[in-house]
Amino acid sequence: MSKISQLWKVKDLRNNIIIVALLLVATRILAHIPIPGIELSGFKQLLSNNQLFGLFDIFSGGGLSNFSVAMLGVGPYITASIIIQLLTVIIPKLAELQKEGGEAGRMKINQYMRYLTVLLTPIQAYGTITLLARSTGSTVILDLTPFNWFVTLLSITAGSMLLLWIGEIISEFKVGNGISMIIFAGIVARVPASIQQVWLSVTDSGSRLTSEGLVKILTYAVVACVVIAGVVMITEAQRNIPVSYAKRVRGNKLYGGVNTHLPLRINQAGVIPIIFAISILLMPGLLANFFSHAKTSAVANFAKSVSNFFANPTYEGIMYFILVVAFTYFYTAIVFNPEEISENIQKQGGFIPGLRPGRQTAEFLYKVLNRITLVGALFLGLIAVLPNIMQYFTNTQSLTIGGTALLIVVSVVIEIMKQVQSQMVMRDYEDF
Repeated sequence: MSKISQLWKVKDLRNNIIIVALLLVATRILAHIPIPGIELSGFKQLLSNNQLFGLFDIFSGGGLSNFSVAMLGVGPYITASIIIQLLTVIIPKLAELQKEGGEAGRMKINQYMRYLTVLLTPIQAYGTITLLARSTGSTVILDLTPFNWFVTLLSITAGSMLLLWIGEIISEFKVGNGISMIIFAGIVARVPASIQQVWLSVTDSGSRLTSEGLVKILTYAVVACVVIAGVVMITEAQRNIPVSYAKRVRGNKLYGGVNTHLPLRINQAGVIPIIFAISILLMPGLLANFFSHAKTSAVANFAKSVSNFFANPTYEGIMYFILVVAFTYFYTAIVFNPEEISENIQKQGGFIPGLRPGRQTAEFLYKVLNRITLVGALFLGLIAVLPNIMQYFTNTQSLTIGGTALLIVVSVVIEIMKQVQSQMVMRDYEDF
């Protein structure tokens, strides 16, 4: 409480927090502005029964279940950023721009992400709406005129770009990452409805708590605490590699001779592998729905079998787990290059004790990284399929722990605490 009171006494920081809070409220209002001419019946039931659509609803902050102009949330921007990061590995000019371009290069890459977001949003919106319509059997959406489709896609694109603009404004106040905080606000906004749903599932007609319901709630609370503690531990866990710097003489001064460490985080990839896996898992179902009404019977039957396969929660959970683990290794290999790290350490006159600078150091970093990534990958995989596991043991969809939502909430809270703490330390230093 003393930290909060101290934080509230700093006028400019207090104003920043209030402005950020108001901007987050604006995103919640945007998530409830519906697209005109769209029928909502059947969609919320589909989202509650399908885990992947439910995850998309989480990333859209509830905009998908409301079928609002912000139904995709910041999802297209996240997809665009992933594509740009992959392209930096393939295209040397982008990699050079990212590494050596400085602030101007970073702004240029961000501009590319915005352009790509504008292109991806209508495509993703059309695919999502069509898949939802076919899954619910809605004829209202499928019978839209070309002009109505144009208005719908334009509205969704404008909503996503407006959310992106608000997210960038939030980031400028330096109390957290704007995109992450928008997703965080959407998750937190769903808490009251989730509590109400849980209460109705464990009580007798919503009035009296049953003994079986009490056991379920206690079990749920214990598991939730364990999961939150595990998320915090894995999010903050890191392996420190000792690095020593040799002493160097320049003129009449002696430099170096210090010992430090290279931190390797267990969860290098964050929630990106889960987003990758969701996109891959939705793609076969989307294509199968398109070809399920094909005139060729063989193609239609194959499409229906594929759709039924991915509709099975057991098969879906197993594939989801495997994809998350695989993409964790893939994304970690993109964002962390042991050879480049080894080269930078060598250029600065550093070395890992007991190892030769260069290739031997890079091989050691590869070995350590593969081992700790295995722990992070298995953890992310378990977090991703945690709702399926809880649903299997509790036989109810209301008493399930959204592992991905917990991971996002914990990560955002930790990031906000660190940024606010750094600003407090900076102000204390200036006062001193």
